Amino acid sequence: MKLYGNLASPYVARVVMFARIKGLDLPLTEPPGGGIKSAEYLALNPIGKMPGLEVDGRGLAESSVICDYLEDAFPGQPGLPADPFDRARSRLLGRIVDLYLAPQSGPLFRQMNPAARDQAAVDAAGAELAKAFGYVEHFMGEGPFCIGGAPTLGDCALAAHMVFLEKTVFEVFESIPDPRSGGRLRTWWQAVQAHAACKPVVDDYAAAVAGFMKMMASRQR
Repeated sequence: MKLYGNLASPYVARVVMFARIKGLDLPLTEPPGGGIKSAEYLALNPIGKMPGLEVDGRGLAESSVICDYLEDAFPGQPGLPADPFDRARSRLLGRIVDLYLAPQSGPLFRQMNPAARDQAAVDAAGAELAKAFGYVEHFMGEGPFCIGGAPTLGDCALAAHMVFLEKTVFEVFESIPDPRSGGRLRTWWQAVQAHAACKPVVDDYAAAVAGFMKMMASRQR
């Protein structure tokens, strides 16, 4: 079994963290052929995006589907809560990340240059992010993690994208506040930072995103 991708992707980081909380040894590997558009990789995953999982020569795509496969194939250490409703809530938080948080990254990424920034577009995206974080907090349990006392799939999705937003949004746009400064998301983030499986992934992923941002900045000069 091989996981293909680059840790600079929040979707790759999601799977890496999910594997870690399940106690799985799933090292991240460069895609066959040297990239996600190579013929070798496209033969496994014609979508041509990361992550991709190879299992006995067969390919799987999409981070949430890969995590579900790992949960089903390796049930020993759970990555989802035992209660069916709580399992659904953990998956729902991942869906909120994908459908309501992630879509704002593109519009904001196009506004990163202060000299050519459209503040109205920034404000609109910031308002949508605030709404999405409201959805997240609504469906979170008492914690300290998203659902209960241990990290699950929802934590992996949210933590990875939170780091991505930290580096690409909160550190760039003063008008968009970091929601981890207080309330439920602050308590949640403290729990993630203190967890032995989550913190190393968060730190490695943050370094990867910082490197990506530095590369992008050099290209704009």
